Amino acid sequence: MTIFERHRKLFVGVACLLVAILSHHFFISEFFKGRYMTGLNDGLSQMIPFKYFLYNLFTEGEFFYSESFGLGGGVFSQLGYYFSTSLIFYATVLLTFLLEQIGVLSTPDLFYWANIILMISILRMTCILLLTTYYFRKIRFNLLSAFVAATVYGTSIMYFRHVTYWEFFADAMLFLPLLLIGVEAIIKDGKVSWFIFAVAINMIDNFYFAYVNFLIAFIYILFRWLFPLFLEEVEKRRQIKLFLLGGITGALLSTPFFIPAAYGYLNNYRPPYEDSIPLFGAVDNLLLHGRLVILPAFVLFSLLIKPFYKKRSFRFFAALTITLCILHYSPFIGSLFNGLSAPQYRWEHFLSLVAGGVAGVALQHVKMVRLRDIYVAAFAGSMLYLLFFIGDPKLKIKIYESYLMICAAITLLLFFLFVQYKKRWTAWLIIGFLLYTSILTANKFQEEKLTYRDNGKGKGPDYGITRTYMESEEYYGIDQRKLIKRVQDMADHPLDRIDWMVETRNNTPIVQDFNGISVYSSILNHHLLSFYLHDLSIDMRRESVSRYASLGDRANLYAVLNGAYVIRQDGGDPVPFGFSEVAREGEYVAYRNDYKLPFVRTTSILYSEKDLEEMPVLAKEHAMLEGVILPKIEGGSSRLPEVEDVMEQVAVEPVGGTYSDGVLEVKDNTGGVDIVLHDKSIVKEDAFLTFFIKRKSNDKDFILSLNDFKTERKKNDSIYRTNVNEVTIRVQADERIRLRLPKGNYILKDLKLYMEDYSLLKNRKEESRGMPAATVKWKGRRATIIVDNVHGDSHMILPLPYERGWTAKVNGVKQEILRANYAFTGLQIEKGKNTVELTYLPPFFKVSWIIASFTAICLFVIWLRQRTYRKIGSHL
Repeated sequence: MTIFERHRKLFVGVACLLVAILSHHFFISEFFKGRYMTGLNDGLSQMIPFKYFLYNLFTEGEFFYSESFGLGGGVFSQLGYYFSTSLIFYATVLLTFLLEQIGVLSTPDLFYWANIILMISILRMTCILLLTTYYFRKIRFNLLSAFVAATVYGTSIMYFRHVTYWEFFADAMLFLPLLLIGVEAIIKDGKVSWFIFAVAINMIDNFYFAYVNFLIAFIYILFRWLFPLFLEEVEKRRQIKLFLLGGITGALLSTPFFIPAAYGYLNNYRPPYEDSIPLFGAVDNLLLHGRLVILPAFVLFSLLIKPFYKKRSFRFFAALTITLCILHYSPFIGSLFNGLSAPQYRWEHFLSLVAGGVAGVALQHVKMVRLRDIYVAAFAGSMLYLLFFIGDPKLKIKIYESYLMICAAITLLLFFLFVQYKKRWTAWLIIGFLLYTSILTANKFQEEKLTYRDNGKGKGPDYGITRTYMESEEYYGIDQRKLIKRVQDMADHPLDRIDWMVETRNNTPIVQDFNGISVYSSILNHHLLSFYLHDLSIDMRRESVSRYASLGDRANLYAVLNGAYVIRQDGGDPVPFGFSEVAREGEYVAYRNDYKLPFVRTTSILYSEKDLEEMPVLAKEHAMLEGVILPKIEGGSSRLPEVEDVMEQVAVEPVGGTYSDGVLEVKDNTGGVDIVLHDKSIVKEDAFLTFFIKRKSNDKDFILSLNDFKTERKKNDSIYRTNVNEVTIRVQADERIRLRLPKGNYILKDLKLYMEDYSLLKNRKEESRGMPAATVKWKGRRATIIVDNVHGDSHMILPLPYERGWTAKVNGVKQEILRANYAFTGLQIEKGKNTVELTYLPPFFKVSWIIASFTAICLFVIWLRQRTYRKIGSHL
């Protein structure tokens, strides 16, 4: 027995690690130049902040809820799409925590999480290569072919795209081969345990990619039935029973993680995708310009060689590869894998895997190839490359594309060389070149597609994020941090919220460690999103889904939602009414809210949502100040607030264009309308302008400004638009209100104008001065509140987002939590002293653990019985 045979597993492990390291060569070289393996947008805005945020929570003993997640939220559910249930992240947290405890690491900061992306990626890819090699061995590839096939899959460009932009996406590439191993165990051996384990792991790790991988597995099973690999496969009816049994059992084991995460998704709000989704349309150039998948030249030519199709395994992988190449150009399939929403191409790691299968089978049977087969493949392959070149209007031949064509030519030359000589060294040349091109393509993609490119607009890099950039004022500036610290030191209460975010980075509060009023996550509390988008129509200065930010400079909302401070850049966004300057650092200024109301407010004045449904948002603000808005109340609402629309008392003058019958045509570069208040007595402190706005063409995003308030609106076909076109903007009142838009045609209608003098807010502030202050302790999933209800009010209102999972006790008695003011928490209270205890657990968490534990016990009992029977049988 040779050394290799004795230590085969070790050699394979080392080979996988070596391939992983070489595939990251570009990123490794960039790392030593001080750059991080992350992207400018979601990499810095979500991936790094969420890992930093969750690590701090977990190590503090908080796993389920945080008051610092936006206005407060269940992070176990709402970050289940990212890292809160990620097994890779759990392993990273455990190792990091142990290293921190023994003194090897200081407290991990943002830069630590940016630094270790590369190391985690290399280790993850090593595991992907090992698992995928094992999968191909399971279906009887020889070891070398299995390793090469795994390399084609593991080093695919999609892996690096995912790690750089959305790191957790890459985990799907790890758990897909695990799932397919389980599928093969059922089809080939009739054993279900691998499948149970794989289903449970997929569903625990990420509910979204479990859905993607399960759809992939379904397609895989169908093709396995159409193209059987072995004569001795399990009968299909038994397979179906085992798949159902294994799937249900695996799902039951995953419930403590899957159910809260899936509930978070179901409790989210995202506008329905209303655009048509064609069955086929341009997506990506698979051969020359791929941003998702690049089909290796060796795979393409192998698909064109007829003798390979005599082999069962080749027919199976070839049929899958050709089918998936066609589906690659289907937006409908992209939508199907994205839950029938906007097309997203997150399933195509499957194409890379089956392409690896084609390569592996071809290598095993390359001796079947004859010279005439190469001629046919050369001609057909050349025609395909020409077709993909001519048919791609975006393609510009540069270094990257030239390299791919050169690789194709060399691959073809090596085929000719092998057929000519039929020697082992020629086969090794083909294998070596395939490994080389797989690794080199990965590095070229990193350099050409994921690296910094100066766009000439003075914006940040697409890649090339350094510590210097992260410490700049565009992300984590020194002056910003100093000012935040000063504000936190002067705050009256640790729960006071600071309205500040770096432009477009809604997770600035997470990055800079303060309680803010903004967050960006694909999954959020739908009550809060509806509060912003519909109920109160709060303009966030940027139209986009999956986020909320600030409070639209509306002083009444800051008062009732604990908005204690705002920070503004000199010459930047306007300051809300009632805020006065308290600190300054560099070009940043902090303002304190002089009209902030107590964290706990009590009232007996009740309004129903239905009665206020058609009322202006300013009337709803007044209702929140005066009392509390509840979904339903007995006996009808208290007297509804009255606000006057003064639009009939003003003149509307077009500027730089024409305005007639609700259509605004801006002919100058910038134009719009002026709303002129000739009667000065109308002018109060603030003006609230409500209107419908929609650009008549789909060409581009645009900036809308109302006096000094600016907001960005999405183009009509953007997948990130909110579909909310009725806008309300608050500005400081003036005799002339200027609405400005860039050149173009717009629908501008239903203008309504309301004036606010803040007399009600001032009265509420004055009344609160004589009230005894409530004691509030809120940290993570527990809150304790002691309030003296001296006036005998019926209800208490908290600026704590309403979310399923909270339970409450008032003076020791369990009580229903009410959804108050559309998205927040209300409770009925008694006269006198009330002690309120609030506790949060993810929805269905306890019952999920009961189900999973019972399932695990049953499996253990079954395993013990089978083990006992086997022992008895061995002695008979």
